[in-house]
Amino acid sequence: MRFSQDFLVRIFGAIVGSILLAIFGNSLAKILGYSPDAFIVIFGLLGAVSGYILTPYFTVRPMRSIRKSLAVMSPERLLALILGILLGLVAAALFSLPLSLLPSPFREVLPLISALALVYLSVLLLMMRQKDLQGIFTNVRPLPQEKGGDQSEQNVILLDTSVIIDGRITDISKTGFIRATLLVPSFILLELQHVADSADTLRRNRGRRGLEVLSILQNDTSIPIRITDMDISEVREADSKLVALARELHCPIMTNDYNLNRVAELQGITVLNINDLANAVKALYLPGETMEVKIIQDGKEYGQGVGYLEDGTMVVVEDGHVHMNQTQEVTVTKVLQTTAGRMIFARI
Repeated sequence: MRFSQDFLVRIFGAIVGSILLAIFGNSLAKILGYSPDAFIVIFGLLGAVSGYILTPYFTVRPMRSIRKSLAVMSPERLLALILGILLGLVAAALFSLPLSLLPSPFREVLPLISALALVYLSVLLLMMRQKDLQGIFTNVRPLPQEKGGDQSEQNVILLDTSVIIDGRITDISKTGFIRATLLVPSFILLELQHVADSADTLRRNRGRRGLEVLSILQNDTSIPIRITDMDISEVREADSKLVALARELHCPIMTNDYNLNRVAELQGITVLNINDLANAVKALYLPGETMEVKIIQDGKEYGQGVGYLEDGTMVVVEDGHVHMNQTQEVTVTKVLQTTAGRMIFARI
């Protein structure tokens, strides 16, 4: 039978609380001149209940919150925190000697107050100058190992739900252009699971395809992929959590979501957009070059025909309507780059 950590801590707190309050009840009964039995029982039960209820709020939950904060804290910020505490304690130790020579009660109170104040000021100062610490330690950082070495936590790319559902990340990973570790936060995985469990058929199929894409990335590609429990408890929405986590880890986000793209860029976070990559690697055609295209639909203007290249580029063919559902050799007349992608105008 397994017990949770909270339950074990509650039991321990109930035992300690009952013992302490039972001792207090015994002492109180002697002072008041009553029989101690009833006081011991009443205060012991009160201590057990209080210890069972309150102990996690002073032990497990604060430690859990600290652990989550440290998990998403950047290395520079963590280093500034540790150095600030150490410098503050050293300064407090130096000040404690002259303060101890003061008359009572100042010599008992001022050393503690000065220690807390100096630690706070040291941590605050180094947190404000953490970028300078990063620059100092960058100059003495050892060279990365070629193989078998530990990967830097910053050498990761956070994946958004839209990229996972899109599926093209698997083909990109197989090409070898991606060298960093793909990092999938647990809250993104949970969002993907909610989509896969949706009552809407289209959303459910998209979610299941996303789960299949993750399985392919784990089993059929050479790119390392990790699921992480890192979370930002202060934020509720998955997109906001992803942006905050990327800011803490100093790593890019891979997404196809336009709104997330804009929000991340405004906060100085690097965004890797697969749609931009797809547009960048499309074949470049210049006016005067020829190509073969199958005309499959009418254009907006009279007599135009529209076809598509293998990469999805739209080709608008002048007087192409009469060649509907035929493959024709066309000559490029103009190339336009729009927000929706590249568009080619051609004639037979």
